[in-house]
Amino acid sequence: MSDTNAPGGTAAPVPEPIRFFGTRWVVHDAGYWLRRVAVGLGSLVTACVGAVVLRIGVEGVFIAKSGALVNALLVLAVAVCTLVAAVRTWNLLTRGRSALTGWMADDKSVLPMLAIGFVGSLAVYFLRSLVEAPGEAEKRARYELALAKAARRRTPAGAGGRRRRR
Repeated sequence: MSDTNAPGGTAAPVPEPIRFFGTRWVVHDAGYWLRRVAVGLGSLVTACVGAVVLRIGVEGVFIAKSGALVNALLVLAVAVCTLVAAVRTWNLLTRGRSALTGWMADDKSVLPMLAIGFVGSLAVYFLRSLVEAPGEAEKRARYELALAKAARRRTPAGAGGRRRRR
């Protein structure tokens, strides 16, 4: 959240942009709904294509007749990676980066799991776009907090503020 000098010498908070939405998420105008539909459909189509690609890769291992244990481990690994990617993306979109702790907060340690489980991230992105712009809740909370702080700075102290005990 950054401040900019507004006319009159007071600082007004500026909302943070969201990918694909800019700052239009604040008042939901200028094509907000169209963008939400486009982002939702785009992530859904991409997730479906990604699932097909993953299935082809897994079937390649099945065709190689590596054995039941290898097949089971591969399916389990893809499922776990997809779940981890989905949970991490959900937390990022709803609560922000500060909500991530431990190994989930370290991008380098989670990157291989996110690469394999990208379908989970895309599915969560689609689900979140059904409710609001992905990441809007967290950014809106910060923006409203900044607006409240700016309003408190602009309003003069009450009558009790003038009379102080010595």
